[in-house]
Amino acid sequence: MSRVVKQFLLMALCAVFFTTVSASAATEIICSSTTSTENSGLFSFILPQFEKKTGIKVKVVARGTGAAIEMGKRGDADVAFVHAKEQELKAVEEGFFVNRHDVMYNDFVVIGPAEDPAKIKGMKSAAEALKKIAGISSFVSRGDNSGTHAKELSLWKKVGIEPKGERWYLEVGQGMEKTQRIANEKRAYTLTDRGTWLATKDNDKLEMVIVLESDPVLFNQYGVMAVNPEKHKHVKYKEAMEFINWIISKEGQHAIASFRDKHGNQLFMPNAK
Repeated sequence: MSRVVKQFLLMALCAVFFTTVSASAATEIICSSTTSTENSGLFSFILPQFEKKTGIKVKVVARGTGAAIEMGKRGDADVAFVHAKEQELKAVEEGFFVNRHDVMYNDFVVIGPAEDPAKIKGMKSAAEALKKIAGISSFVSRGDNSGTHAKELSLWKKVGIEPKGERWYLEVGQGMEKTQRIANEKRAYTLTDRGTWLATKDNDKLEMVIVLESDPVLFNQYGVMAVNPEKHKHVKYKEAMEFINWIISKEGQHAIASFRDKHGNQLFMPNAK
C-alpha cells in the first residue's frame, strides 16, 4: 500500500471519528434536576424510553432545586426539571428560562421516630406540627436551598419561628436521601417528598415512619423549562424542547404514571396540561 493511500485512509478514518464524536455530542443534553427525581429512580425508568424514541441522550445533574435553577441561569444546562414553582416562574420572568410547564406532582410528608417524641401523629397542620417539634425533639433540615428546603422554611415562617442556630435544629446541606439517613441516625424529624421516602426507606433500612401527611400545603408540584437560548447561544434548545414536548405528551405522562416502587406504589402523578 502506497504512502499516499495510507495517508488518505488515515484522513478518512479521522474524519469519520470526529464526525461521530460531533454527532454524539450534538444528541446529548444536560438536565439539571432535583435529587428526588434521581433518588426515586424516575429518570432511570423514563429516560431510556425518551432516548429510544428520539436518539437524544439526557445527562442528569441532580442537586437541590435552587442550585439546579442557578445551573440553568449560568448556561451550564439545557433544561431544568425542578419543584419550586415560585422560583421557577421568577426565573422565567427574569428571562433565564422559557416554555415552563407543569409535569407531575406528589406531596411532602414529615417523617420521624416511630415513638414520635413530639406527639405530632394525627395532627392536620404541618406548620403546627413543626412548632410542636421545636425544643421538644430534633429536626434535620436539608439546608440546601432545594424545593424541599423552601417548603420547610415556609412552614416555620407560618408559625413565626426562626429555627436557624437553635440547638435542636440541624442543617446538613445534603440531598433528600442523605438527609433522611441523618435524621434516622439522630432519631429526629425531617420533611421529605413521598417519592424519595417510598423509593429509599427499605433499601436504606430506615427506622422511621410517616408521622404527618395530607395537609394541602404539602402539595409538591414539579415543572420543566428550557434554558433561554437568547441568554446562552450555546445551549441545545431544539433538543431541550424535544425533551419537554415528550415529557408533557401522552406518552411521557404515561411513562411517569407507570413508574412504581417495588410495592406497586405510584410515586408521581402526571398533570401536564
